[in-house]
Order: sequence, then C-alpha cells, then structure tokens
Amino acid sequence: MTDAKTQIQETITANHVVLFMKGNKTMPQCGFSSRVAGVLNYMNVDYTDVNVLADEELRQGIKDFSDWPTIPQLYVKGEFVGGCDIITEMMLSGELDTLLEENGVGFDKEAADKIREANG
Repeated sequence: MTDAKTQIQETITANHVVLFMKGNKTMPQCGFSSRVAGVLNYMNVDYTDVNVLADEELRQGIKDFSDWPTIPQLYVKGEFVGGCDIITEMMLSGELDTLLEENGVGFDKEAADKIREANG
C-alpha cells in the first residue's frame, strides 16, 4: 500500500485540483463520478483525473489515504474536499466557488451561477 500512498501524495502535490474517480473526465464509469466531473467540466476547472478502476491498489489506497469510504474524491491544493454529495452541496451553496477562488483555481463563474439557477 506504500506505493499507492506515495503515488497519491505525489499526484495531489503536483496538481492544483485532482479528482480520483471511476473512469475519466471524458468517460466517467459511475453516476457519482459523472456528477462531480460534469460540474468541474462545465465550470471549466483545470483538473487532473485519476481513474481508480485502472489500479485496484490505488482504488483501495485512496480510501485509506483520505479515510473516506467512497469514490469520487476531490482534492484542491493537496487538501481533501469531499465526495459527490459534499461537492454537490458546496456547488449549490457557492462554497465551491469560494474554495476555488481562495486557492487561486480558475473557473467560469457564469457557468457556476447557471448550475445554481438550474437547481435552485
């Protein structure tokens, strides 16, 4: 498990925004991963996607690393943010915008507002 932990740490250190997910940003392999990737894609967030289905050690490793039992998992500037439900709530409340802004991560504010309008 050390190899997976090292790989995870290196990935979240080297990239501002990382989504550990089932599938990838252009072809998610589960509904929860699809929802989070869809939000990030629509908001034009530049993020790195990591397909946990490609490596069983990584799939279990990310759960152990974050002490969070589900996938997807979003990291911003090396910090674990949450899974699908948390990201959805943060998106709708505007907290995700604030988190991205505070960490210098670019995104399309108008797109974020459209998501909230459509779900309000």
